[in-house]
Amino acid sequence: MATVNVNRSVTDIFYRYKMPRLQAKVEGKGNGIKTVLVNMAEVARAIGRPATYPTKYFGCELGAQTLFDHKNERFVVNGSHDVNKLQDLLDGFIRKFVLCPECDNPETNLTVSAKNQTISQSCKACGFHGLLKVNHKVNTFIVKNPPSLNPAAQGSSLTEGKRSKKHKNKNDNADGSMTNNSMGNNSGGESDGGNGTNQASQTEAEISAAIPEKTSQDDDDEGWSVDVSKEAIRARLQDLTDGAKGMTISDDYDKTEKERIDLFYELVKDKRDKNLLGELSIHKELFIEAERLDILNKSPLVLAELLFSENIVKDVQKNRNLLLRFTLNNPKAQRYLIGGIEQTVELHKATLMCKVAGIFKHFYDLDILDEAVILEWGQKVSKRHVPKNIAAEIHEKVKPFVSWLQNAEEDSDSSDSNEDAGVEDSDEDSDDGEKYQYRNSTKKQEVADPDDADGDINIDEI
Repeated sequence: MATVNVNRSVTDIFYRYKMPRLQAKVEGKGNGIKTVLVNMAEVARAIGRPATYPTKYFGCELGAQTLFDHKNERFVVNGSHDVNKLQDLLDGFIRKFVLCPECDNPETNLTVSAKNQTISQSCKACGFHGLLKVNHKVNTFIVKNPPSLNPAAQGSSLTEGKRSKKHKNKNDNADGSMTNNSMGNNSGGESDGGNGTNQASQTEAEISAAIPEKTSQDDDDEGWSVDVSKEAIRARLQDLTDGAKGMTISDDYDKTEKERIDLFYELVKDKRDKNLLGELSIHKELFIEAERLDILNKSPLVLAELLFSENIVKDVQKNRNLLLRFTLNNPKAQRYLIGGIEQTVELHKATLMCKVAGIFKHFYDLDILDEAVILEWGQKVSKRHVPKNIAAEIHEKVKPFVSWLQNAEEDSDSSDSNEDAGVEDSDEDSDDGEKYQYRNSTKKQEVADPDDADGDINIDEI
């Protein structure tokens, strides 16, 4: 059987953590078509997670129902799905629920706290231990089905488990009647309307005897869980730390990604309208909310829509700290922020298109966009956020700056002055908007006027 690295971002062929390549088979037709994950049990054992977790993850990502047959190790996702797409989704599950957030090692365990409705992750390799940093719809399923629970005890499927339980109860009742009759005869005719003591009562008595008596500490815990009044709930939420609030399981996970982005949009808009976006506590609150809604990488698109105008340079300077909180050391978030910049340029094309190179340089100078992200973006024109003709024009305008970045990296060892090159706002405003200047330790050269024939910025002339 072909194997792949558990962490497929590792290309080392001698990587010790291997798993079987996922195999899938499409069965049925019409409304009954389904995809059977042939070797999901083997894959699950290789990554150290119950097979129901990645299967349920597939269902959440694809919007499809899932079926589990633990007895026959058969795991099914409704609908017809390509095995390569499922393998990519499995990589996403591994990144979120298997790999250690500190060392990327897959030797991790999940621990569920049913009382606090939280999931903890511990790593055997580096010793990391903390709350799971990922929020996903499947979190609710994990909380209800912790790794320590043996799913096979429920039967070959949830439906069969319920049928077996009902069948067992009927058998127990029948056996109990027979036992009670014999007990009644042996005890001299004592009866309770059924010729003997009810067996269910005896079972309850045995269970009660087996439960240890509660201590004062247990009483306190019971009081915490029993009191469900609005005042008690509000007090408990107040006591939670910001991090714990972010990890609390909520109904928002059942919403679509668009609905979750809309929730974040309304929150940011409300804070903006109240002029609260300058407060660090609000930055932290927005970051936690984006993380809770599982839209952290895409949140810069929302910020760009609400914060950027035709005076984008002033806007980014004003909101630098907020943007850094979302983009620092997060290349994916930076790529979505570039998408937001492209949309802003499209919206104010007449004013911003001629200045787009300076805009990118300004984001670069403020450390909001990394060099590697800009260079990667500059390699390919994409119509993901704006029409392709607009994207191509933006790339053409930014091309001199991208070339400058590539050359500056090569010349950085020979000249320190090249590292100090940047863009800043002009101190004076004109009817055409701000003018951007590339600064140098010895001289400054103003960007060419957009009305001139040679309107493109040439950094190499500095």
